Amino acid sequence: MGEFNDKNETCGTICLKYLLFTFNCCFWLAGLAVMAVGIWTLALKSDYISLLSSNTYLATAYILVVAGVVVMVTGVLGCCATVKERRTLLRLYFILLLIIFLLEIIAGVLAYVYYQQLNAELKENLKHTMTKQYRQPGRQGVTSAVDKLQQEFHCCGSNNSKDWRDSEWIHSGEAGGRVVPDSCCKTVVDGCGQRDHASNIYKVEGGCITKLETFIQEHLQIIGAVGIGIACVQVFGMIFTCSLYKSLKLDHY
Repeated sequence: MGEFNDKNETCGTICLKYLLFTFNCCFWLAGLAVMAVGIWTLALKSDYISLLSSNTYLATAYILVVAGVVVMVTGVLGCCATVKERRTLLRLYFILLLIIFLLEIIAGVLAYVYYQQLNAELKENLKHTMTKQYRQPGRQGVTSAVDKLQQEFHCCGSNNSKDWRDSEWIHSGEAGGRVVPDSCCKTVVDGCGQRDHASNIYKVEGGCITKLETFIQEHLQIIGAVGIGIACVQVFGMIFTCSLYKSLKLDHY
């Protein structure tokens, strides 16, 4: 009867090792995906960060990059711990899983909270940023972001093209008689912003605030879903790790 129990324990341990090893392989790929989403957000979707007063959007992307790197390293450690059957390595692996779990939960929660606050932030700050910082010394990032925003989303001003009447640049001699930036024009040529007729600029299409809000919210949903989704998967990894840890005998030195 003792031998039968030992065999059952051995089979259970082997199954747990197989499950945990499979999980680690999938976990490593998940880490690569998490890191890719973070890098994609920073490299390709961060053009409009200079228009936001809060750094939350940027912070969530950086958290995903860090979490992705740690996940990939942890996946390798998990494979070593599983193959070598070392309880010390399994303890370290579990702690790293827990840290990554918390990081991804934080990223998901930040994305959700900022998603709720985004509308109020844009209403409060976007017009001021566009009219007070556009074409001002040391504000090249804002200028480039505003021009790209208006061209990419076919909009003009924060709420509408009339917002540019409050622009410091428009009232300066540097505007060259323009009433809106050239990036408001449907066909951009030098000086086209001198005429604000609907046939020339994006006047009836409305302002940029709603379109920018939709754009950022869509990416916050992706960041939040990836963070929370991978965190939920990690719960199974922690369960498998605890089960394997309990099934192994203490290390002998």
